[in-house]
Amino acid sequence: MPDDTPAAALRDRLPPPGSLGLGCGRIGDAALHETEVERLLLGALDLGVSLIDTARSYGLSEERIGRALSGRRHSFILSTKVGYDIPPHPDWTYPCVAGGIDAALTRLRTDVIDIVHLHSCPREVLARGEVVRALEDAARAGKLRMVGYAGDGDAAAHAVECGRFAALETSVSFLDQAALAATVPAAAARGVLVIAKRPLADAPWRWATPPSAPDSAEYHRRFRTARDLDAARAGLDWAELAIRFAAFAPGVSTALLGTSRLAHLARAAASVSRGPLPADQSAALRAAFPPAWPGII
Repeated sequence: MPDDTPAAALRDRLPPPGSLGLGCGRIGDAALHETEVERLLLGALDLGVSLIDTARSYGLSEERIGRALSGRRHSFILSTKVGYDIPPHPDWTYPCVAGGIDAALTRLRTDVIDIVHLHSCPREVLARGEVVRALEDAARAGKLRMVGYAGDGDAAAHAVECGRFAALETSVSFLDQAALAATVPAAAARGVLVIAKRPLADAPWRWATPPSAPDSAEYHRRFRTARDLDAARAGLDWAELAIRFAAFAPGVSTALLGTSRLAHLARAAASVSRGPLPADQSAALRAAFPPAWPGII
């Protein structure tokens, strides 16, 4: 029997491996001018960027996407994340997730969201099932097409194993390979859409000393302690090396570049257009960094 569910219809529109998405955390900053935001979002579509990803916690991001892109809603796949910050409901409860979806629909100016993720929801909460049921009920009501999970580690592995999620957004970079060891292959084997977040690992090559944010500092430490990194780099620009590694990692469908600058996005699009890294270079990058390093949320 043919699968005529909303998720199946969305699968027909999914981009091929090596596609680029835009992570919209930075456009939530109120200090960023509206004209800059609109230029980035419209420019992303003109570059052929296939996925626009946001979250409730990204400040003004959802409402800015709604204002800029509601007229081109069928030109891209829209993704957001929920699970918290819906007073008076406690975080990670059915009414909080349901209310987050309704609020996102309003802010994004759409009647359906392609993918809604639980945003770094703890494993024990996932296992209870209440928040997953809230997404599933919203899908049945036509408010979303794909039930997704965004996160890392044991919670991401559980999301794949439980069989209730059609999409997974997880950290994948040459400095963050834990998911590539098991979670991503398991997701791909189940037909789960895998979205690679943080593919540049916060670009630690920019910093001579560790940055203040703990996650960025950890990426910086990993970058500085890698084995044979120059040989693995093989003369490529770091940003190009990183985005091509993540975008074409086995099992990954799309890599999200988080940026507020159209020029950065255009460079990343040019990089992925050059295709996968040579097999020996990808293998060298896999060997240079221990997969036992945990995924960074």
